[in-house]
Amino acid sequence: MRKINKVLFSFMSLLVISTIVLAGCGASNDENGEGKSSGPTITVFNSKVEIVDQLEALAKEYTEETGVNVEVLGAAGDNYMQQLQTKLTSNQGPTIFSVSPTDAEKLKSYLYDQSNEEYVQYIAPNMELEIDGKIVGIPYGVEGYGIIYNKDLVDPKEVSDYDSFAGTLEKFKSEDINGLGLSEEAYFLIGHILNTPFALQDDPVAFIEKLNKGEVKMADTKEFQDFAKFMDAIKENTKNPLEVTYDGVIGDFATGKTAMIHQGNWAYDMFKDYDIEFEYGMLPFPLDGNDKLAVGVASNWAINNQKDEDEIKAASDFLNWMFTSDTGKRYIVEEFGFIPAMTNIEPKELDPLSQEVLEASNSGETIMWANNYFPANAIVNDLAPVTQEYFLSKDMTGQQFLENLDAAWANSVK
Repeated sequence: MRKINKVLFSFMSLLVISTIVLAGCGASNDENGEGKSSGPTITVFNSKVEIVDQLEALAKEYTEETGVNVEVLGAAGDNYMQQLQTKLTSNQGPTIFSVSPTDAEKLKSYLYDQSNEEYVQYIAPNMELEIDGKIVGIPYGVEGYGIIYNKDLVDPKEVSDYDSFAGTLEKFKSEDINGLGLSEEAYFLIGHILNTPFALQDDPVAFIEKLNKGEVKMADTKEFQDFAKFMDAIKENTKNPLEVTYDGVIGDFATGKTAMIHQGNWAYDMFKDYDIEFEYGMLPFPLDGNDKLAVGVASNWAINNQKDEDEIKAASDFLNWMFTSDTGKRYIVEEFGFIPAMTNIEPKELDPLSQEVLEASNSGETIMWANNYFPANAIVNDLAPVTQEYFLSKDMTGQQFLENLDAAWANSVK
């Protein structure tokens, strides 16, 4: 009997000790934020390398607050898209990943329909990524471009159509001021400015599809014919952009040598290097009376629909927290440095160019980034060389330039 009692006492003692140890471990985990219900691990594959550290910090704060583990994956090298496709097709895809509008169509079989998620209601007008009537991508943030102008030199009313635009360039030329600055880099030479005639089509994407098939021509389309007149005015009255780098065009504007430049809100980062003594703003490229800035989204957050229900729910909860919590909204604006594409996020302070882009985005008074739908590498490999020839030639007319652009486009879709 004594032997049995001794065994029973030993067993009870061991049970008590084990309970204390386990309770101690539980307390330790809670103190580290690991004792909460963690649920599935979310993996996030992000294409913007400049926010990797900030995104990891955000993920850590989310884990500390909710107990849900969020792992941020980095892309090795530059080819993010290739790596993403490899991961998805091998069933090792991330829970959340970034996707551009042009790549979304290729990946649509993996894109979860986020249309009914809570945070979708806050997306700025026309900034959602939509395929087949479903919202499949939530914008990182918005960027915008148009004509950045020196308010001491330019009255927007004097560059509101072709006649006033051309007349203003002629006036500045007579005053030895460069009226409008483009630069030699492909997007700053032709990629951005060519967006406007595309964006003014009734259905820009459908027009591009027809252009790809050879069913329409830029040279035969009114908005492009009018665009060619603007380009002729630029060629005749401004400094040859092939002699100007991006750094140069920014410097000439900042020092008052150039009255206007065709650029985007990103130019502000370089303006900070100068002691600019005048106010500046951004106005639309006034083709055919256009009065809207080109505002768009470079990348979007998508959810992998191949994951199980719990992991998809966890991903949606994370995105909802990022877009609606005070912590998440602060990261988007202050740490990521984005112009928010969500109307519920109100930045405390933005630079003048970003403020104009934000106001345009929130109002919906914008034209789309149609150049997101151009054939892959067309701007750099095909359209830029033709534009270089145009600015080098003394005899090539704007209409001939359009015909050459059509030929270059046809080459890009072969």
